[in-house]
Amino acid sequence: MNTRQVSNHFFTIAWYGFLSYFIYLMILITVQYIPLRFDAAFLNIKEAEIALPYYQVAFFSHVYTSIFVLLLGALQFSTYLRNAFTKLHRISGKLYVFLILVIASPSGFIMAIHANGGFYSKLSFCLQAVLWFIFTVLALIYALRKDWLSHEKFMYRSYALTLSAISLRLLKWIIVSALALPPMDTYKLVAWLGWVFNLALVEVYFLYRVKNEKLI
Repeated sequence: MNTRQVSNHFFTIAWYGFLSYFIYLMILITVQYIPLRFDAAFLNIKEAEIALPYYQVAFFSHVYTSIFVLLLGALQFSTYLRNAFTKLHRISGKLYVFLILVIASPSGFIMAIHANGGFYSKLSFCLQAVLWFIFTVLALIYALRKDWLSHEKFMYRSYALTLSAISLRLLKWIIVSALALPPMDTYKLVAWLGWVFNLALVEVYFLYRVKNEKLI
């Protein structure tokens, strides 16, 4: 292995280790709502919303599919799995797209309409849900067209929004620890940072990759 290959290998191991840990934390959050509970964790501050039948459906369908979307998305970016287990890559990709387009994004949009933090927080979460849907649809369309480069780029963008479930909580913890802002001010800030930051990282990665390809 040359220096670049060693660096990439180390980064891959570190990334999946980081991702595995936070998916584990997301599982711990999810199991709080199993069996079906209307008074657990986040729902303690959503008493008015959870009384609405359509919000109940949106919330629990969103929560129960989140772990599967995170796991299925992670499988898509393993070069080894993509090359050695092509069928697994395709099946997991189709499930990922199905869950987002049919359940996770629509339910996320409904929850966004009722988000805490006022107009700008609601706008952020609604925009995120719409972009999540659009990027995932485009990833599917480009896969059907066999435009693999465009497919890969939009899958990265889609998964960046999927990972906002993790980054929002991580950034919230960092901001609370570093700035000690009032809770609602923190929530308004991370409502945007939780997904804009992820998309910015993806675009920086694309620029970095293009630059390296030019140097080869």
